[in-house]
Amino acid sequence: MKLKTLEKKIRRLETRLLEGPKKLAKLKGKLAALVKANAAKAKKKSTARAAGAGKKKRNSTAKSQVKPAGAQGSAPKKVKRKLNLSPERREQLAEAMRARWAAKRAAEASPPDGSTGHDFRIGQVPQSP
Repeated sequence: MKLKTLEKKIRRLETRLLEGPKKLAKLKGKLAALVKANAAKAKKKSTARAAGAGKKKRNSTAKSQVKPAGAQGSAPKKVKRKLNLSPERREQLAEAMRARWAAKRAAEASPPDGSTGHDFRIGQVPQSP
């Protein structure tokens, strides 16, 4: 190894070693400031929560509000994705859906005629028509 490269490596190592403690002190300072800020924020939150709890107690004595069962803990609805359809395909799908709905309405309107009697006693085997 050449003298010049060796000196350069030694110089870089010395600067890195000098830089290390400075960097560490800087990071420790940031950490202390962050801990202090978080403690202040927590204290502020607790006082606000205590003040809010006092207000809540006064309101709850007047009338208790009943929330619907589905209202609490419900996840936001999924956003329906729009399909990229050509007008022809959209019309074709619309026609198919109209046919399905018409068939469903017709099925609901007239009950099936081939219904078997379900009033049999234990021990009897129902006969199929």
